[in-house]
Amino acid sequence: MDKKLFVANWKSHKTKEEAIKFFEYLRDNISHIDLSNKEIIIAVPFTLLAKAKYLVDEFKLPVKLSSQNVSSFPEGAYTGEINAKQVREFADYTIVGHSERKRYFHESESDVENKIKEAKEVGLKVIQCIQDENSQLHKDSDILAFEPPNSISTFGVGEPDDPKDIEKVFSKLSEELSGRTILYGGSVDENNVKTYADISTCGGFLIGGASLDPMSFISLLSQW
Repeated sequence: MDKKLFVANWKSHKTKEEAIKFFEYLRDNISHIDLSNKEIIIAVPFTLLAKAKYLVDEFKLPVKLSSQNVSSFPEGAYTGEINAKQVREFADYTIVGHSERKRYFHESESDVENKIKEAKEVGLKVIQCIQDENSQLHKDSDILAFEPPNSISTFGVGEPDDPKDIEKVFSKLSEELSGRTILYGGSVDENNVKTYADISTCGGFLIGGASLDPMSFISLLSQW
């Protein structure tokens, strides 16, 4: 059975103490979830990567970690940047090309390509975000996350896309992707995740707001 990926993206949320409470809740409640068909990845802010790694190991949680971004530059004199080698100490994955990075930080496809190159050189797996079926698909990304802007509460009405529309996009993407996993990201929560169960090409979800509260996140996981 292929496992569905559930990627929690905390964005710019949580202090160290808040993260501790989240992982403690997972420790105490995740055993109630059937994980035979799921893989859980949590993308935490850079400031929490080391602590999250410690907690995942200490609590023996079935969770992998991701950064939400990575530098497009290697190790060197790039003040303020967090390079792929530094991320790899704590995480197995990184997210690149998120719509918020493109809108607020004006990242180009060239930036995304350089980030993927840096990440792959140190063994990070790359989750590349795309905004529509015409987005540039970088050949070395491992996973694609389709996040239609209007479905993200940051930019649009925050309403999830129609499963039929998603299936059309995923079918088109699947023809070009040589078996790469495709995730859906766009206001997914515990109340609507089941509506995507019949999309055969959906490999999982990129989850924003619903991943911040551990009770909601556990509830979402239990729906699939």
